[in-house]
Amino acid sequence: MFNKNNIREVLKLSLPAVGEMILYMLIWVFDTMMVGNYGGKVSVTAVGLTSEIIYTFINILIAMGISVGITSLVARELGAKNKQKAEEYASLGFVCTIAIALIVSLIFFIFPSQILTMAKAKGKVLFYGARYMRICSIGTFFNMAQTSINAVLRGSGNTKTPLKISIVVNVVNITLDWVLIYGKFGLPELGVSGAAIATTTANICGMALALSYTMKSGYIKPKLKYIKNYSVKRLKGLINLSIPSALQEGAFSISRLINIFMIMLLGDASFSANQITTTIESLSYMPGWGFAVAATTLVGNKVGAKDYKKAREYMNICLLFGTGIMALLAVVFLLFPNQLIALFIKDSETQTISLGASCLVIASIEQIPIAISMIIGGGLKGSGDTKSPFIVSVISNWAFRLPMMYYFIYVNRKPVTYAWRIAAVQWFIDAILLLIIYKRRTNEWKNLEKKFN
Repeated sequence: MFNKNNIREVLKLSLPAVGEMILYMLIWVFDTMMVGNYGGKVSVTAVGLTSEIIYTFINILIAMGISVGITSLVARELGAKNKQKAEEYASLGFVCTIAIALIVSLIFFIFPSQILTMAKAKGKVLFYGARYMRICSIGTFFNMAQTSINAVLRGSGNTKTPLKISIVVNVVNITLDWVLIYGKFGLPELGVSGAAIATTTANICGMALALSYTMKSGYIKPKLKYIKNYSVKRLKGLINLSIPSALQEGAFSISRLINIFMIMLLGDASFSANQITTTIESLSYMPGWGFAVAATTLVGNKVGAKDYKKAREYMNICLLFGTGIMALLAVVFLLFPNQLIALFIKDSETQTISLGASCLVIASIEQIPIAISMIIGGGLKGSGDTKSPFIVSVISNWAFRLPMMYYFIYVNRKPVTYAWRIAAVQWFIDAILLLIIYKRRTNEWKNLEKKFN
């Protein structure tokens, strides 16, 4: 049986993180839902494709790159009672994020048409997508900066403040979506552009709130003195931990993006069905992601304190709750696929609804292996091992998923449901390999327990 206090500690950290990420995903969900009901499959395709590209870069470079390094190192240094080192890592991580965010945002602002043309977009999809990307490029900068600040808060054990900020961000986004897309209160109907303006404004508000709270009330604060007189050793430590994590996300996200480009060749109905299913499934990821955040923070903290027994127990609790919640969501996907897809598109788009429902049923199969992969990956990163999740991701995505997608979708033009069947197998491969690695790691921790006890 698990210790009740440890369960409370896991839930205290993970549930706010789950809530926060669900709320942030709702920005994408409501953008897709409202533009889908406003403009049909062309609008869904334009916003969906552009969002995939933008969030791919955010996830690789920041959310699963620098931010993972920040959270892990801040948690471990606080576990070892080294607050000064934790603040050094927070400061260096924030500066690195600002530099990366500026470059990425400028690329999206200057070259939206070229980027989307490479993704095989054309006609109205290219026109609306380029407009959406250019406006959202401004918000992308603030989104990346806020993600870095949230990583500091999570590393210090504070997941409630990011949750509160995400509530404000969602209220701003949803309100402006409704007003600007449909042209309420005498304003013109802006459609896709209105969704982009709403998202950008919400991201600016989120960044302002996160930075204000951290500088006034945060336990760990980025400080100018650590930036002016930065430690090369600390910077290398942050980069060495962040790069494998970024590469892991890159192995997954880039292969996924290539897959999406292939699905574009199947036509607007198939792409819209795939995009709506992906949007719905992105919400189901959030329990796994929230418990992965808790695993990163708690395992990192206990490994830093050399309390390997608690590190194991925290990881196992995260696995139990995370997989349990995602299993329940799998049941929802199985029972109500048509109803869920129909929320995102006009009732007249019957082909899209039918294809999407079939994809969502297949997606239910992969929910438990996704949870296992995310949570074990989070715990390993917290312990300082970012290389193993990266290697596993390369094997499952580039040695299996991408070749299968090329053969079935690109060469043989099989239905979009084949893409989801391939993804389900890929997640099972991912989960099995990570379970094997975790078993070996727990054996190492048991040996270290004997050494320090």
